[in-house]
Amino acid sequence: MTPETAVAPDALGIEPIRHRLYTYLVGRRICLYETVPSTNGVLRKLARAGAPAGTVVLAEGQTAGRGRAGKSWFSPPGVNLYASVLFRPAIPLGAAGAFSFVAPLAVADAIRELGLAPAIKWPNDVLVKGRKVAGTLAELSGSGDRLDYVILGVGVNVNVEREALRVGLGKAAQSATSLREALGHPVDRNAFTAAVLTFLDEWLVTYRDQGAPGVLRAWRDLDIVSGRRVEVREEATVLDGRARGLDAEGRLEVEDAHGHIHRVVTGELRLLE
Repeated sequence: MTPETAVAPDALGIEPIRHRLYTYLVGRRICLYETVPSTNGVLRKLARAGAPAGTVVLAEGQTAGRGRAGKSWFSPPGVNLYASVLFRPAIPLGAAGAFSFVAPLAVADAIRELGLAPAIKWPNDVLVKGRKVAGTLAELSGSGDRLDYVILGVGVNVNVEREALRVGLGKAAQSATSLREALGHPVDRNAFTAAVLTFLDEWLVTYRDQGAPGVLRAWRDLDIVSGRRVEVREEATVLDGRARGLDAEGRLEVEDAHGHIHRVVTGELRLLE
């Protein structure tokens, strides 16, 4: 093997990941790519072609990674985790919101296993030491009340360095971090990927056995938004109020200055205090 074709020491590999997996469903099929526009986009095509639940798409880099509201996701190659997992749960379309919270919970568990204390900022940001280290994105497909599939995308800043964040994110880098920066040393990406997928599988079992209440209860334990004054922007609408927590369907309840409760499904949230 020449230096030009040698595999980087931290390169992702299907077998190193499988060796550490302890799952029933997640990871039945794993597809690993060098570079893709987005892992969610690749998995969407596979889902429409009939890919089974538990299919995982991983990539070393993304050229058009996306977060919520179509925002771009900084995706430098060879340092982070970009993954998407396919599910076909037998649940109504309206239940998909609470179901999607299994993704940030799995990421939080994997981070906690490294010795860090994660927190969750509604709806899908995972923070360490007050800075964003990961985000998740749910994509749904269905008709009427019938859910065909759910794709849960995960992006985690694993080993990206501070300077790369500064160059890639500009001012937004001030509120971002990586696991490497928080720990002070690099993280084994194969081991971390396997941990995220394993915990995701465990949260599926929790959802199966306890339903949405079990997932939402755990989510609330990591929530840093409830009780605080927030601003939620959705297109041309701006809501300023006090976050009261999640309802039974995973919607954020915000009380405005007049005491009216608004149930928010999507939007860009900013903490005002």
